[in-house]
Amino acid sequence: MNKYFALILLTTIFLSCNNKTNTSNMDYSVVDSVDIERYMGTWYEIARFPHSFEKNLVGVTATYSKGKKDKIKVVNQGYKFTLDGKHSVANGKAKMPDKNKSAQLKVSFFLFFYGDYYVLELDENYQYALIGSSSPNYLWILSRTPQMDTTTYNMLINNAKSRGYDINKLILVEQKN
Repeated sequence: MNKYFALILLTTIFLSCNNKTNTSNMDYSVVDSVDIERYMGTWYEIARFPHSFEKNLVGVTATYSKGKKDKIKVVNQGYKFTLDGKHSVANGKAKMPDKNKSAQLKVSFFLFFYGDYYVLELDENYQYALIGSSSPNYLWILSRTPQMDTTTYNMLINNAKSRGYDINKLILVEQKN
């Protein structure tokens, strides 16, 4: 993994854990449960809030698989600037600190520094997800396919807005067709 990428990611995770912006109007409630086995596999990033660790990345995917012990292996990858650009990969791990809260994971891409991974919305067939954290600065729309239909996308945007997220910060992520 690119050491610069890892440093930026570590800094961002640390700041997200310590971010105490006004969150009184935010709804961070998660889905009742997540079947981790069904959640495994590749998810395409449809939209996200901008972050230094994903700056200029397109064609971004996150792939989850069984890791060692109770951990989940996480591979995030994308391409710089264009779908033909330089390939960037970040290997990490996720864990479920509380087995009774399967929709509240912790993700790490560097040593023991973990950030929140909240499954805010999840399709009953595990075809799309809205992911956040305990901070209003992190939001992702994920899909099992590189493209998402407009109706589903708009529904997720409206749900994010009703939760208090500033949807104007969302950027669409270019994906292969």
